[in-house]
Amino acid sequence: MAGTSMQDIKRRIRSVTSIEHITNAMKLVSAAKLRRSKNTFEKMQEYFHYVTDNIDEIFNHIDDVPDYYLLGSREIKKTCYVVVTSNRGLAGSFNSGVIKAAEQEMRDDAEKPYLACIGSRGRDYFAKRGYDILVEYLSPPESVSFVETGAISKPIIHLYETGEIDEVVLVYTSFVSTLEQRVKTTRLLPFEAKNDPDIVPIDKQVEYEPSTEAVFNYLVPKYAEIMIYGAIVESATCEHAARRIAMENATDNARTMIGDLGLYYNRARQAAITKEITEIVSGSDAING
Repeated sequence: MAGTSMQDIKRRIRSVTSIEHITNAMKLVSAAKLRRSKNTFEKMQEYFHYVTDNIDEIFNHIDDVPDYYLLGSREIKKTCYVVVTSNRGLAGSFNSGVIKAAEQEMRDDAEKPYLACIGSRGRDYFAKRGYDILVEYLSPPESVSFVETGAISKPIIHLYETGEIDEVVLVYTSFVSTLEQRVKTTRLLPFEAKNDPDIVPIDKQVEYEPSTEAVFNYLVPKYAEIMIYGAIVESATCEHAARRIAMENATDNARTMIGDLGLYYNRARQAAITKEITEIVSGSDAING
């Protein structure tokens, strides 16, 4: 700070103080949104595992599942990635982590993939790089409804059933704790049969009406909707947690900078006073001499 005037330091202190007020307010807003999103996420989790576990159980108990829903039934050439990001920044590495994970998955693809982008950050990034955006959802993730999720998943399921795409992969941020979030990649389609020892075999014969294929044609889109909806709700919770941490760190850094600038200001003020006293003493000596 050598050579910086007291007025410049005061100006910087005011500027950093304004930033500190903004980041602290954003931290408080994110904390409030995090509490609401976490509450929604926890309520969803109570039923989410019940539904997905039942679907896995059905797939493990039925031998005549339509082949095109099972892994290995077709060569995977074209993939559709459902990428869940946010509409805003200032959340640390929240968006960049998801985008990097999606790009990593795309590197080994035989053909250029389709993308279903939930959140403008991911949409803008991939659109600039010439990717085919099949579906986009740009409303705030925390306000998405289960009905709206159907509009996202239906075009993807249709392309899968018609054979235009061979795989559907979901890339989103998984909530571990308020202080930790991890990027997660999950294959939605095709299904991989799980030999889960915890699943108790059903001794009775189960019949599906009107047919097994008709039931699965109804069940699979619902499964995709549930998975995508769950990923959006969980990602929204992670976004608020990441932004709260980022704004808390920014607030702490601003306060540290204000303290340092205050120290520099006091030193500059002391130097100015010392200089004035020296000049007065020197002038007095000159007159008396």
